[in-house]
Amino acid sequence: MQIIRREFLALSGLALAAPSIATMAQAQAGPKLTQILRKDLEGQGDVVQETVVSIVEFPPSAAAPWHMHPGAQELLHVIEGNLVVEIEGKGSTLLKAGEAGIIPAELVHLARNESASANGKALVVHSRAAKDKPLIVVVKK
Repeated sequence: MQIIRREFLALSGLALAAPSIATMAQAQAGPKLTQILRKDLEGQGDVVQETVVSIVEFPPSAAAPWHMHPGAQELLHVIEGNLVVEIEGKGSTLLKAGEAGIIPAELVHLARNESASANGKALVVHSRAAKDKPLIVVVKK
């Protein structure tokens, strides 16, 4: 019974928070992530390695939050527009349509579209050794 109550309270809280979250999302448009593949690689023996492939769309002036992927490197291939990839303490790189970059695992980073008028779009691939390690969002002041 406690589990049901907890789930009900969590869902009730989400229902109350949803309108304000939607308002914040409209006021500050962020990237839209569409996951197109999430699969364990085959023939890896005892090593479980998962690959996640996504399309990320960046409206003008949008940025992903500072984050890191424990145990997962990230490959970002720009399909449309230009994107800036910034790695904490290592500077930033401008990637134009058709260019790609690799972000090593464990590094705090973000991607952003600095254009005030053009959209940006990227194919993003994460490969990791352990699929139970979640994305970590880093709050920067």
